[in-house]
Amino acid sequence: MEVLETKDINVKLSPKKIVKKRKDKGVLSFDRGIRNFISQFVALDNSSNKLIATSTQFNIETLNPEETKNIVNIKRINDIRRLNKFFVAVNEKLPVNGLYIGCCETLELRRKRLLRKYPWVLNRIYLFMDFVFKRVIPKLPITKQVYFGLTGGRNRVLSRAETLGRLYSTGFSIVEEKVVCGMFFFVAKKVSKPKPVHNASYGAVFKMKRTGKNGKTIYVYKMRTMYPFSEFLQPYVYEKNKLEPGGKFKDDFRISAIGKVFRALWIDELPMLLNLFKGDIKIVGVRPLSKQYQTLYPSDYLKFRHKFRPGLIPPYYADMPKGIEAIVESEKRYLEAYLKNPIVTDFRYFWKAFYNIVFKRARSK
Repeated sequence: MEVLETKDINVKLSPKKIVKKRKDKGVLSFDRGIRNFISQFVALDNSSNKLIATSTQFNIETLNPEETKNIVNIKRINDIRRLNKFFVAVNEKLPVNGLYIGCCETLELRRKRLLRKYPWVLNRIYLFMDFVFKRVIPKLPITKQVYFGLTGGRNRVLSRAETLGRLYSTGFSIVEEKVVCGMFFFVAKKVSKPKPVHNASYGAVFKMKRTGKNGKTIYVYKMRTMYPFSEFLQPYVYEKNKLEPGGKFKDDFRISAIGKVFRALWIDELPMLLNLFKGDIKIVGVRPLSKQYQTLYPSDYLKFRHKFRPGLIPPYYADMPKGIEAIVESEKRYLEAYLKNPIVTDFRYFWKAFYNIVFKRARSK
């Protein structure tokens, strides 16, 4: 493993230990647990594997791509100001299938640490203040610039979903993820060039790219129930967890705690009324789907499905099918009936869905 000195922290790196020349809480002690984890994926005695401790993009850009096979950064990504640009710089230095190993204190690990740090009651108050100053203020347009100006982006709060989603958006796929010595480690493999990210948003209301009538791209408005960059994780979540009987992703870690409440109360659907007023959707109809989710549908059925305007209330809540095949059959029945008598069909499906939602407690998950 090549010894490197970085601009923002002067450290001496070796396969066995890290000797810090100045205190830096964002750099991990290279103990046996971390060393053993990294050694499973890269050879510590190979000079083409770059072991660094940096939060500065400049230090990545100075690496020679011809001499770089894998990159290991033991500086936690919570202290990186422009995180996606940093990941893009790493991507550009690696060959295809090259590995990038990094670490993060996730939102979940941060919460556990803070709960242990302070006594009961006090720790709850601290958690609330931490939520306001570390998660709310950085996402508000007015206070965002002030926050990053004061903190330089250091010690930012990142969820597991946002961390992995950012990696996928910058051309990586996840090989392994594991909590080691109280820190979340990821092993990401370069599979492509970074994907362009348009209309990135952290706000409470955001828009999702979906397919509407005649295959036209529409943007559906919703209250945020998932962590930022979650949309890039759809293939990963499906590969790991598959689907629930109702067609949703099983054990979807991308959904936040407050997001689960919004979904249970249907609050997340309210902004879709704007799509209704714009004419992108109607009250009853098949749901507008993402391109990733469309891969689960038969191609011949998708062509038929795209002939219709999607809806706010899908036939799913009228039939309550189990599994993707049953969902497809439910939609087919609705669309075929709609072709014959659109007004009566939508009226019947609306009240059937209303009954299931109100009296049988059917909920958006």
